[in-house]
Amino acid sequence: MKKLGLAVIWILLGASWAKAQDRPNILWLTYEDTSPQFLGSYGNTAAKTPFMDSLAKVGSRFTQVFSTGSVCSPSRTALITGMKTYTLGTGNHRSNYPIPEFVKGFPYYLKQAGYYCTNNAKTDYNVAETKAFIAEAWHESSNKAGWWNREEGQPFFAVFNFMSSHQSRTMTNSYEEYEQMVLSKLPKELQTSADEVLLPEFYKDSPAMRKHTARIYNSISLADMEMRNLFDRLQSEGLLENTIVFCFADHGEGMPRAKTNGVALGHQVPFIMYVPEKYQKEFSVNNGTVNTQLLDFCDLPPTVLDIAKVPVPEHFQGQSLFKAEHQNLFLSSDRSDESFDMTRTVIDDQFAYTRVFRPYIQELRFLSYMDRGDITSTIRKDYAGGKLSSVESQMLEPRPVEFLYDIKNDRWQTNNLALLKEYNAVLSTYRQKLKEHLINERDVMFLPETEMIRVSKTGTMYHYRLNNKLYPVKEIVDMAFLVGQDSQGSINKQKKALLSENQVLRFWAAIGLKCQPTQNIQPYLGTIKNLAEQDSDAAQVVLASIVSEQTSDHKALKKVLESNDPILSWMAVQMLLYQKNRADLVLFVKEIEEIRKSDKAFEQFSLSANMLFYLEGLQPAAIP
Repeated sequence: MKKLGLAVIWILLGASWAKAQDRPNILWLTYEDTSPQFLGSYGNTAAKTPFMDSLAKVGSRFTQVFSTGSVCSPSRTALITGMKTYTLGTGNHRSNYPIPEFVKGFPYYLKQAGYYCTNNAKTDYNVAETKAFIAEAWHESSNKAGWWNREEGQPFFAVFNFMSSHQSRTMTNSYEEYEQMVLSKLPKELQTSADEVLLPEFYKDSPAMRKHTARIYNSISLADMEMRNLFDRLQSEGLLENTIVFCFADHGEGMPRAKTNGVALGHQVPFIMYVPEKYQKEFSVNNGTVNTQLLDFCDLPPTVLDIAKVPVPEHFQGQSLFKAEHQNLFLSSDRSDESFDMTRTVIDDQFAYTRVFRPYIQELRFLSYMDRGDITSTIRKDYAGGKLSSVESQMLEPRPVEFLYDIKNDRWQTNNLALLKEYNAVLSTYRQKLKEHLINERDVMFLPETEMIRVSKTGTMYHYRLNNKLYPVKEIVDMAFLVGQDSQGSINKQKKALLSENQVLRFWAAIGLKCQPTQNIQPYLGTIKNLAEQDSDAAQVVLASIVSEQTSDHKALKKVLESNDPILSWMAVQMLLYQKNRADLVLFVKEIEEIRKSDKAFEQFSLSANMLFYLEGLQPAAIP
C-alpha cells in the first residue's frame, strides 16, 4: 500500500511539472580526485582556482564533507544509490556485483516527478547490469547530455563530470601526456610552477617532488576553468536564478597517501553549494558562509530529493543536508584495482579514527596504477636511498593497526595520536563505536572475494548478510578486531577459529596470524602448514603465505599460485608482494604468467605479477 502511495505522488508530480516551475533546477559539478587542501578557498595560497573560490564566496563552503570510499567506483555507488557500499557489497573497486532490485539510481525518482535528468558522462557505478541501471536512472547519459534537451520550463537535474583533475593527469600518465592534456589547454596565468607549489608535509621538498606536485595544481586549475565555462553557459541562458548548484570532488587527491588510502585524507572532499536568493529562505540557507556540518555521500541523494519535494525512499542510509545532524560518519575503503585492503573510519567534528584490517600492507601499497606514476617512483627511490624524514617515510613503513588524527588541527594528517598513551581512552571510545556500527549494519565486506563471487552467482550480498547463520557478523567482526593484537589469548582464538566450518572466520583468523610477530606463531607452524595444504579457499592462501615467509617452504604457496581458480592465484601473488622473501618466487610466477598473460580471467593476477617483476627489477611493469 505504501509503495502505491509513493507511485501516486510521483505520477501526480510528473503530470503537473509544467505548473510547478518554481521547483529548483539542480546542477552537480563533480570533478575527479581532489582534496580541499589544494583549493584557494580552503586556504592554499598557491592554488589557482578562481571559479571555485568565487563560487565559495557567493555560496556555502563546507569543511567536513567526506566521500564514502577513497576511490572512484565505490564512492559513486553511494552517490547514485544513497547506500553504504558495505551494506550493498560494492566496496571493491569495479567489482560490479548485483544489488537488490529495489535499489534504483536516485534520479529515477526525480524522473517520475517530472524532472529532466542527465549525466555527462561518467558512470562507474560499480553494480551489475550497468546498462539497464543507467537507462532507468537517466533520460540521457552521454558526453552530449545536458539540460538543453528538456522541454520548455521543465525542471532539471544535471550532472557534469570533469576529468581534467583525474589521477591519470596528476600522476599516472607520462609527463608528455600531461603536457598535452593539461598544460597545453591551460592559460599561462592559471599555471602553477614547481617553485610556487605548497607541498604536503609528507612529501620531500625536492625539485622532482615539486615538479610532480605542480601537475596536481595545474590539473585542478584546468577542471576549474572547464567548470567556469559551463557555469557561464547556465548564467547566459538565464537559468542561474532558478538553479541550486553543487560543486564537489568524488574523493581525495589522486596522489600517494590520499586516493585509495583509508585514512580521512583519502575521503575528505571540497564541497561548495550555491542557492539562489529566491530559495534561501525555503531551505534556511545563507550564502557567503562556511558550513561545518558532517556529511558524507549518502546524504546527497536525499538532499536532491528534498529540494525537488520528492519522497525519500526508506532504504536510503543518509539524511538531507538541510536536516542532517550527524554526530559521527562511518566510512570505508576496500580493494582498489588488483590490490586488496580494508579500512574502516569513524569521524566526528574533531577526530578521525581509522581501523586497519590488513596491517601487513603499508599505506603506499603496491598498486600498478599508482606505481606507474613518476611521483611514486621518486618516493620509493628516495626512501630506498635513505633520503626521507620520519614523516616522509611513514607511508612506506609498517602500518599501525589504528590511526587517530586531529583533523581540525593536523591539516595533512601526519601526527598519529593513536601511538600516544594519553589518547588510549579516546581510542577505546572510537573502537567501540566502530565495532558496534559494523555489527549493527552487518558490514558484508568482511567476506573474502572468493565468497563474494560465489554469493553473487545466486543472489545479492545485501540479502546474504542478513542471514546470521550464513554470516555470523558478530563472530566475524570480533575475529577481525583481533588482527594486530599479539596477546596469547588472541593467538588461541585465532588458532581455534582456523578449524571453524565458516570460511569467513577461518579467513580472518588466518589474517590475524599473518600479522602476529614471528616468535608468536613459531610454535604453531606445523598446524598452519598442515591446513595450508588442504582446502582451496581464501584462508588457505593466507596460511600458505605464512608458511612461505616463515620457513621458506614454498610448496603450499606455489600450489595456490598455479591454481586454475583466478581469484585464488591472484590473492596468492598479492600476499607474495608483501613477503620479505618474495624474490624467491619471482621466476616461478614469471613462468605462470607467460602461460596466462592472454587469458582475460587472469587479468588481476597479471597486474599483480607485473608489479612483482617491476619491484624485483626483472622487467618493467607491463600495465595496460
